[in-house]
Amino acid sequence: MIRATAICAAILLATASTPAMSQQRGNQALATVITAYEQVARHYDPLTSASEGDRTALYLLPDSSRESDMRQRVDLVTLKTQLERVPTRGLNEEDALNRAYLMRVIDQSIQGIDLDFGRAPISNGDGYFTFGDYLAYTTPIQAADDAEAWLARLSALPAMYRQNVANARRGIETGYTQPRITVERALATARAQVATMEQTLLTPLASMPNTIPAAQQEDFRNRARTIIRDQILPAHRETVTFIETEYLPAARPGLGLRSVPGGEDLYRYLVRSYTTTDMTPEQIHELGNQEVARIRALMEEEIRASGFRGNFAAFQRFLRTDRQFYARTPEDLVEHASEVAKRADGQLPRLFGTLPRLSYGIRVIPTEQAEGSTTAYYTQGSAALGQSGTYWVNTTHLDQRPFYELPALTLHEAMPGHHLQISRAQELGELPYFRRNAFETAFVEGWGLYAESLGEDMGMYRTPYERFGRLSYEMWRACRLVADTGIHWMGWDIEQARRCFAENTALSPHNIQTELERYIATPGQALAYKIGELTMQRLRREATTTLGDRFDIRAFHDELLSAGAVPMDVLEARMHRWVQRQQEAEH
Repeated sequence: MIRATAICAAILLATASTPAMSQQRGNQALATVITAYEQVARHYDPLTSASEGDRTALYLLPDSSRESDMRQRVDLVTLKTQLERVPTRGLNEEDALNRAYLMRVIDQSIQGIDLDFGRAPISNGDGYFTFGDYLAYTTPIQAADDAEAWLARLSALPAMYRQNVANARRGIETGYTQPRITVERALATARAQVATMEQTLLTPLASMPNTIPAAQQEDFRNRARTIIRDQILPAHRETVTFIETEYLPAARPGLGLRSVPGGEDLYRYLVRSYTTTDMTPEQIHELGNQEVARIRALMEEEIRASGFRGNFAAFQRFLRTDRQFYARTPEDLVEHASEVAKRADGQLPRLFGTLPRLSYGIRVIPTEQAEGSTTAYYTQGSAALGQSGTYWVNTTHLDQRPFYELPALTLHEAMPGHHLQISRAQELGELPYFRRNAFETAFVEGWGLYAESLGEDMGMYRTPYERFGRLSYEMWRACRLVADTGIHWMGWDIEQARRCFAENTALSPHNIQTELERYIATPGQALAYKIGELTMQRLRREATTTLGDRFDIRAFHDELLSAGAVPMDVLEARMHRWVQRQQEAEH
């Protein structure tokens, strides 16, 4: 493999030129830098590279060490210098977007490395020690070469453990650790994994195609067992001991990120990064309060529509306790989610002209991870690897996972939410690598929340309870704006943050607790949903008002998704130009 630094140095010499270069030469220079960036990105992120069909990358895991971060920083600075030499004048619309967006990506990556977020590799119920589990559940074996690649990744896992323990120790030394509530949840997961790790990591090898001889299949499994028992389990047990004896005692006393050294800068960066805006924590907090008031009024309307006689708190108790709303068995919950998903699939052509080719499936969140996990989540697939997208459903605590939330939940995680948007982006082969695989959280999660509202257009919410469930989910995201900024910027304790959810949503106490723990562990991420969704809703209203009878919802959505997951200002500019083109086409 060619080293990224050597690539950047060669490009630097090959494309140096004067600002007076022609449009054609400028585009060529930009294409050269974009190609160089792709090589750098593939080098440092073999998982994404493998998902696009890079067979060599299938044998590799990311290097999590600080040394790798610093090498990447050198490569990024070189690329930035090169990109700055590409003149903006004369670039066509798409090239201008690519140049500006890539500059943002590089700048943000350099800033992130400088702030050293790798010092906190432990999160809410997971961390680097669950990374192997995630890979095991999402790795298909279609040939002997795939099995060899999986064995290579298993062999690389102990090094990832060591690198992240070193990262966490650096966090201890610099005062940047997770709070006790987060560490205790992570420790519980790590302890539970010991009993299930061998079975979990053997998952890809459990069912192999018959083109691989039976004796060879058994050899692969035996080699994997040896690696797991002799290398991975000892590394995992060392992590459990490290968390128990070193990390937990060093857990930060405050919940908020602002309480750690340099925490104010850390949080401001995360707010900008996740929302892709320049909004301040104070502005976001106030927006959250405004949204809470707006959505609460709509929820009151649905209570009246249901015929319920009582106040908001009484309706909450009714929804949280009446058995008609809850599954009796895990299979019952999954069957209900599957029915909603299939019903949604049938409505998609009404709203989209282009749908992704890749399919998705529904699976149950593994037991060892489920206790601290969210209600559901999505993991992307890969057409190149023969891997579908997956809508993961949590089947623990059935008395706190109501049916009336399933339509909104399913639309968000599967179709037309994450699976549609992410798979569409993966299939945008005309876009550069960094655009196809961009993950701007405000766009991705904003789209997921926007997709919940599309259930109204699709006829998915059939009762006042399901409509209330959708509004409860929207309120949940509004309360996130209040709670995340409250915890990490204003110094709130968990009870202050809990109040918004307990008083304004139908979320169960268990779900509220796991969500709050998630916001504590991952500052800023929860802000992206509402910021992105509100932007998309506003763009749709503006387009509808401007175009009137000429507004085509299918064309609007196709355009919205056609550029990949872009920042909010880029999205707004693109959609405004689209509206202008529709107007010009009328004349």
